[in-house]
Amino acid sequence: MTIIDLSWWQLALASLLVLALAATSHLARLGMARSLLVAAARTVIQLALVGLVLELVFELGRLRWIALMSLVMLLVAGREVMARQKYRLRGGWAFGIGTLSMFLSAFSVTVLTLVVIIGPDPWYRPQYSIPILGMLLGNTMTGVALGLDRLTEGVRRQRALIENRLMLGQPWNVAVGEIRRDAVRSGLIPIINAMAAAGIVSLPGMMTGQILAGTPPAIAVKYQILIMFVIAVGTGFGTLAAVSAGARRLFDARERLRLDRLTGTG
Repeated sequence: MTIIDLSWWQLALASLLVLALAATSHLARLGMARSLLVAAARTVIQLALVGLVLELVFELGRLRWIALMSLVMLLVAGREVMARQKYRLRGGWAFGIGTLSMFLSAFSVTVLTLVVIIGPDPWYRPQYSIPILGMLLGNTMTGVALGLDRLTEGVRRQRALIENRLMLGQPWNVAVGEIRRDAVRSGLIPIINAMAAAGIVSLPGMMTGQILAGTPPAIAVKYQILIMFVIAVGTGFGTLAAVSAGARRLFDARERLRLDRLTGTG
């Protein structure tokens, strides 16, 4: 099956649709035109650069270069987690907790998937390792960001209730237990919705890309099922780890609630 290449002028035609949306947003006074144009420009620049980097990494196929690119992806994802929180932990704790939880979940699930399930030779073959890690990090990042945001906002909103529970003798993990569970559920909602709607409401991105590249639909379906499952596992464990660590950070050694450890709360 022949793959149809796209020229830059064809992509420029597609960009006209984005410009039309930005103009409509401006006329409707939504205040989103600038953000939309900046996001579109970042998409073009970032994807063009990563395409060049991927070509080099694929050509070299060395573990150290794959590890370096994976580290950069992880650090950028950690920064994005921190940037999307209304009330975040002070002193870089949001970045540290989010990055560490994604490292422990996304990297471990990626290695497990490559070594045990797919089995490429070598196991770190960039054709498989980088796309799988990227999808895991992207989805885990969303879950962790939503979970931490719901946690910090919930604790701030229900401060009086939590402190009353502490005064009644409840340990910190019990006093904040319901808020923590709500935070983890918030982080899992996107991937659960994606799995529930896959194949009926939408064709997932990886499956669509493989079909466009000429992969038989039956094989594309198998890979998409695998990816959805490992994303769910990575997102679940990553969000659970981040929310648990974030909740513990909000209490000191004497189990007192410390909202001064959040930005924007004094």
